[in-house]
Amino acid sequence: MKESLFSFVQPPAGPPRNAGYDGADFRELDATELYCPNCRRAVPVNKFLLLVLPDGDRYEYRCKYCGAKVGDKVDHSGQFYGILKG
Repeated sequence: MKESLFSFVQPPAGPPRNAGYDGADFRELDATELYCPNCRRAVPVNKFLLLVLPDGDRYEYRCKYCGAKVGDKVDHSGQFYGILKG
């Protein structure tokens, strides 16, 4: 009987490395650089609080050089989140 080409590779022992990992470490990240369409490159950004909403705080990211809007996010665990929740 002919052996498989990959018979020398041992299957991993135990559960996969990411078993049970839900990505909680990366749910709330703050951007430090984003792509700016005006500057045509990745640039440092400033983060501005726009609105305090019942579902979270809405922030906007703007280019540090030209001021163009380059992104936004809703933070569900920010410092202002509890103001309207209670």
